[in-house]
Amino acid sequence: MCHFTQRSSALSFPKIRTVFWRFHHTSTSHLCSCSKTVSDEKYQDPFQLGRKDLKNLYEDIKKELLVSAAEFKEMCDYYFDGKGKAFRPMIVVLMARACNIHHNNSKEVQASQRSVAIIAEMIHTASLVHDDVIDDANSRRGKRTLNQIWGERKAVLAGDFILSAASVALARIGNTTIISVLTQVIEDLVRGEFLQLGSKENENERFAHYLEKTFKKTASLIANSCKAVSILGCPDPKVHEIAYQYGKNVGIAFQLIDDVLDFTSCADRLGKPTAADLKLGLATGPVLFACQQFPEMNAMIMRRFSKPGDVERAWKYVLQSDGVQQTTYLAQRYCHAATREIRKLRPSPERDALVHLTEMVLLRDK
Repeated sequence: MCHFTQRSSALSFPKIRTVFWRFHHTSTSHLCSCSKTVSDEKYQDPFQLGRKDLKNLYEDIKKELLVSAAEFKEMCDYYFDGKGKAFRPMIVVLMARACNIHHNNSKEVQASQRSVAIIAEMIHTASLVHDDVIDDANSRRGKRTLNQIWGERKAVLAGDFILSAASVALARIGNTTIISVLTQVIEDLVRGEFLQLGSKENENERFAHYLEKTFKKTASLIANSCKAVSILGCPDPKVHEIAYQYGKNVGIAFQLIDDVLDFTSCADRLGKPTAADLKLGLATGPVLFACQQFPEMNAMIMRRFSKPGDVERAWKYVLQSDGVQQTTYLAQRYCHAATREIRKLRPSPERDALVHLTEMVLLRDK
């Protein structure tokens, strides 16, 4: 196996199936036209381009987490070890530069915009800590989770503290609009977790439920962080919407590919056990698409794969179906939508890097 929303929820399952029937009957060259164009134009690596603005990112985060208790400090520093790719902060600083250049050709990231990137990473990490407690996860990013090392209670408190420190940093920006935009992320994270705890019997509602959960748990942070830096850098509401829509579409695509990797990637590459979602009782995109070909999966979905053998059977059904391919096609559509949005901005290396990023999202293997 090693080879290899709030607005989105309006998509109904039959409509998606119709879209993908057309995709199946379209040539591969047409399907990959966006990625092919990006590769041919040899855009600069987004991570290289954003490196300047992300220098000392994790050191600055640790400064926000100043605590006297040695154990608490060790817990807070555990995930901010500088070994992550800083995917979300990188998108935020690239969007900041792209919007600044679009507005007045300014090529510098404002201090407040960089603060948004720091806050985004802190909120994201706090949500991971809490998710691991809820899921009783034992590994994250290739190492043991906080709850496995220090226990659930201390892990919850560590996540709370990181979130509170992010809120203090947000208040320091001193812009009520930005505060409103980014606190929406925290609300969405909670609502998304509640959505994940539930399920729908109706197939159309089930897929809409999945997409809404995906937006709230993953894409809202990217969408609203992009919107925040656009507001700080440009007064045009149209630019704010471009930034938001780009972040939303990239965020949903990122999670869709993550759901695909749960079926196609080795645990050592992914940094967490594969089939983790099935074991948690979650029906992600590959499962929901597979259910169309194997209706007997409906009962398993409704009981959240709780009976002995459910996880193994569901795994086999997904791999025998076109669920992985369909979910990948859906991610590709979201990436195409993100590309269409960001191309509305004035040309710049940062804008082009954000275009290239959509290809990287589709091609990632961990």
